[in-house]
Amino acid sequence: MKLLLRLTLAGLLFLVFLCAAAWLSFPRYAQQLIDGALAGKPFRVTVSGIGLPSTSGVGFKSLQAVFSTPPDDCNEEATTYTLSLTNGSISWRFNNQSPDLRPKLLGLAVTLKADALTLVPNPRQFTFGDQNPQITATFAITRSNGVKLALKPLTAVYAVDGAVATREKLQLEGIHYNIRLGAATAWQQPLDTLRIARLSSDGQPAPPGNFRALFGSKRDPLNPCTLTLSGCSVELFQWMASTEQIDYNLKAKRTSFTLNLAKIPLNALPGLSQGKSNIPFATGRVSGSIPIEFQDSTITIRNAMVVAENGTNVTFCDKQKKPLFSIDMAVIKGGNELLKNLNATITFNSKEKKLSALALRDLSATLFGGKITSTPVTFDPETNSAFFTLTLKNIKLLDRLQLLGALKGNLNGGIDGTIPLSIANNNLTIQNGTLQTRGGGSVTITPPAKQQSAGERMFGQQSAEATWSFSEPQVQFSRSSDGKTTLDFKLKHLQQKNSGGELTLTSPKGRLLLWHNRLNPDLLTLSDFTTGFLDGSIALQHIDYDMVKKEGETTIQITHIPLQKILDMQGIKKIYATGHIKGDVPVKIQNESFAILDGNITSEQNGQIIYATSLEERAAANPAMRITYEVLSNLLYAQLISSINMAPDGKSLMTIQLKGANPDFQHGRPVELNLSVQQNLSDLLRSLSISSNVEQIITDKASKKKP
Repeated sequence: MKLLLRLTLAGLLFLVFLCAAAWLSFPRYAQQLIDGALAGKPFRVTVSGIGLPSTSGVGFKSLQAVFSTPPDDCNEEATTYTLSLTNGSISWRFNNQSPDLRPKLLGLAVTLKADALTLVPNPRQFTFGDQNPQITATFAITRSNGVKLALKPLTAVYAVDGAVATREKLQLEGIHYNIRLGAATAWQQPLDTLRIARLSSDGQPAPPGNFRALFGSKRDPLNPCTLTLSGCSVELFQWMASTEQIDYNLKAKRTSFTLNLAKIPLNALPGLSQGKSNIPFATGRVSGSIPIEFQDSTITIRNAMVVAENGTNVTFCDKQKKPLFSIDMAVIKGGNELLKNLNATITFNSKEKKLSALALRDLSATLFGGKITSTPVTFDPETNSAFFTLTLKNIKLLDRLQLLGALKGNLNGGIDGTIPLSIANNNLTIQNGTLQTRGGGSVTITPPAKQQSAGERMFGQQSAEATWSFSEPQVQFSRSSDGKTTLDFKLKHLQQKNSGGELTLTSPKGRLLLWHNRLNPDLLTLSDFTTGFLDGSIALQHIDYDMVKKEGETTIQITHIPLQKILDMQGIKKIYATGHIKGDVPVKIQNESFAILDGNITSEQNGQIIYATSLEERAAANPAMRITYEVLSNLLYAQLISSINMAPDGKSLMTIQLKGANPDFQHGRPVELNLSVQQNLSDLLRSLSISSNVEQIITDKASKKKP
């Protein structure tokens, strides 16, 4: 009896030892058990870093499952998928669903958790990744015919939350979707909302975002190779676009649909909000449609259009946020929608299966009634660079321009030109872009009115309002990656009119430099400026003008200007002259005034001056006056020299020296005449008219008695 007891105890101890040994050695032979269980199956599982099991679960460092989907009518090639999990655990829970001691039905719930999940197909079309995934599957364990057990899968649930899908440089981020499969629904995924937060290219956010759609795996028997997404919406540049349905053909790898834009606020675009820091800003709404076709990693857009409703404008402001001008985006008489006939082809990968991030070709559109096209664009992911040229033809933008605030007027004409653009490391450069128009327009500038007394309003200076008209402007421009901008401009004519007269410049041209001074970005440089003026020319070699301090200094060069034109411009009616003048006039600008220091003007050649007087004037004049009249009645001058100085307050001194002879006076003996004119030129120069009291000064000079 004792021997039997000892043998029994020894047997029990052996069983305990055997179980303990099996438990301790489980991590070593677990892979062999898995391989044996999956022998002959179309998938395999590899596990490493398995921990010691418990009654409810086991942990692991990595788990890799490889399985394949065979070719079918929708996919001619087999696809192998590799599912990898790291730092995970598998837990289980049994549920007795039968009251018998030996139940015929037992429920099993298995939960798989991990730090990370990765799914990669081969051929590698994409990579799917998820953090902290949790997958739960339920099974029914049944017993029949004694002890034989059968395992039947019932459900599988996986809540995708914040996952990422990557195709080379393109990445879908923030993917949310609830996967719920079950035997009761023939393992078909029911309709659920698919959400994708954003799309990025090479780490940079792309315009599409916040995509939403209803998606399920059940297919139409008549179109078994078509996946359908319904109730789709997406944000494009913060605009909400939608389409009723997207059908994707798995066999042709093709889809086509139309995105609809319905009354989208224009200020939803970045930089167009009427916030505290955004200039310019927009008002109004736009609608449109964008037909899209996607196949073989290529998006094709055909005949897209965008129409703005009445009252849709983009307003540009100065640094003080005061409106300068606005652009009317709405449909105007005769058509001219904002944008129509937009066509483009966008490719996300090259022939070598390497994504170039974005390849754009066949871009063309009708914009503001004109045509805009682009050369092909290829973005290089290695250098983050792209180069392309935009071509504009008859873009009727000027017709939609409305001047605001102190500016009034109207502009017209279609804009033509080319803009070579280069993008590298998120910096934009333009090399020798050109813009021109055969149109023109006029702009009236009305400075803010200053408060005046009744006397000042009656006898004060003339109105400072001036109207500038121009025609056929042309500009060639370049911009470096650091923002330095160079503008070479030319106009057919530029004219200023105000209450005091008019000033016309013919064929003005020059060069403007903007943002070239890193230490003072408000510095504007004008150089090589020339213009025709009164049949002569005016030139300005260089000026640096501080747009904040309103300061600048330069020298104006005058060449070959007819003296008679100057007299006509001043409204002097009794003096007639021939000959041309030239000179240099140093000008210093400060705030709204300017000073002239030692300006000099001389005659280019001999000329004639005739001071016309009537018989009555000569009869009433004193002897000295008659002599002056006789000298100036036909003065052939050999030298004309004038100097001018003007203080910032407008007080000026102008001297004129004339040397010559009158052949009809005292046998043509030499005559020298010196004049000095003192007056306030600031108001007179604003009106472009120097006082005709020159005539009075001549009279006063001539009427002085000789000592």
